[in-house]
Amino acid sequence: MMKPTRRDFRCFHRLRVRWAEVDMQKIVFNGHYLMYFDTAVADYWRALALPYESAMHLLQGDLFVKKASVEYHASARYDDLLDVGVACTRVGNSSILFTGGIFRGDELLITCELVYVFADPATQKSKPVPAVLRDMFTNFEAGAPMVALKIGDWAALKPLTSPLRMEVFVDEQGFRAEDEWDDDDAIALHAVAVNGLGQPVATGRLLQAAPRVAKIGRMAVSRPLRGSRQGKDVLLALIDIAAQRGDHEVYLHSQCSAEGFYARLGFVRRGEVFDELGMAHIEMFKMLSAP
Repeated sequence: MMKPTRRDFRCFHRLRVRWAEVDMQKIVFNGHYLMYFDTAVADYWRALALPYESAMHLLQGDLFVKKASVEYHASARYDDLLDVGVACTRVGNSSILFTGGIFRGDELLITCELVYVFADPATQKSKPVPAVLRDMFTNFEAGAPMVALKIGDWAALKPLTSPLRMEVFVDEQGFRAEDEWDDDDAIALHAVAVNGLGQPVATGRLLQAAPRVAKIGRMAVSRPLRGSRQGKDVLLALIDIAAQRGDHEVYLHSQCSAEGFYARLGFVRRGEVFDELGMAHIEMFKMLSAP
């Protein structure tokens, strides 16, 4: 197994070694390294903007581990901050090879090779890796973007935005379906991020709330992809549109649990917490130019 460097990986998962993961020598018990790599592979799917379960259902298959090999170069210890890199290095007819490396800073501690087989989930018999998935691996490793951002009106984007909003706000968060749809959809500008399989993974809308004041709403991200950049990209696109049309302020009603996400992008809370459809919200705003 060739020794990789950090430059060989586009996708990293960062973790800190926990007390429960070390042995009596205070070094990571060897079996935990495979768990680290498995966790990093889950991040790889997020980097591809693929919600794994629904994506595999769409591809009519699933991935099964065929082989896992680990090579130990040095030990990780309690409280170490580690970066676990994963790359897709070969796609065969039905097999996919992931190469991994665990780094403490620039020091390579562990290398790994994971071989998966794409197969029928019912029979577990192998089948060819779909061309669209093969292309996504190639494009990601080449540095290509994994989503296309579509901007348009409700008539054009409803087929994409509607199912995602239903999934997030109604099915997951428990809002009533009749409260999710309003007259503002027809006059808003909508944005939706679509992955390589054509799945909508993030969405939001932009309204003209007052002269030179914009309001962003209905921000939704597919649950498995939260913490990746899809929601951020949609939000920044809507902010950019507001700025280009001359708005001096953009505001939104954030669920309190999402306040940190908006604060990291320059939004500031305004006023007190209030109830909106049975959930605690806070108004947040961002200045785009002088009033």
